Amino acid sequence: MNRILIIEDNEDINKLLAEALTDAGFQVESVYTGMDGIKAIRDGAYILVLLDLMLPFKSGEEVLKEMRQFSDIPVIVISAKDRVGTKIDLLKWGADDYVTKPLDLTEVVARVEANLRRSNRQILEGKVFKYKDLMLDDNTKRVTVGDIELELTAKEYLIMEQMLKHPGKVYTKANLYESIWQDEYLGDENTIKIHISNLRNKLKKANQDEEYIETVWGLGYRLCKG
Repeated sequence: MNRILIIEDNEDINKLLAEALTDAGFQVESVYTGMDGIKAIRDGAYILVLLDLMLPFKSGEEVLKEMRQFSDIPVIVISAKDRVGTKIDLLKWGADDYVTKPLDLTEVVARVEANLRRSNRQILEGKVFKYKDLMLDDNTKRVTVGDIELELTAKEYLIMEQMLKHPGKVYTKANLYESIWQDEYLGDENTIKIHISNLRNKLKKANQDEEYIETVWGLGYRLCKG
């Protein structure tokens, strides 16, 4: 699988990028609006996204922030905006690289290849975390209980990842909310309770004889001791 998604509303630029990447050996899919871009990222499997900023219906900045809630695939931003502040903001929001217009197609292909090499190194350096018969593979983003793979939402996966990486830690609702949702916790306990409850139900369905997440009354949640 070597598909790249191009989100660029200018048809001529989109076509030029697609041709350059196809010539470099990649499979390419093109969309022309931010809304179609988010839908494609949710529904498809891509190794990298080329993202324009000035998009109709949903801006590139909005696409980047939204997709980072459920996907960590590399993103190269393409834009006529070349202010240092803009680049810094985009990197903080989750962009991996930035190319300014007018484009040098040779440079774009080189940056794509460089980001994929970096991404592949990070995948190879990923880890597998185990607890009882529960296993989280950070490489494939799969969570299994014995031979059963759990179908988790992005948020459920991130909660499980946090707990497995730090098995002895007690996570308060504020800890979980601010680290998973990347937002200030304002006391909305139901959001965390619902996600923990859904996780427990899925774990229980996979192995009804085992307990995995316990409530530490007055504090929060952690992996069960023993």
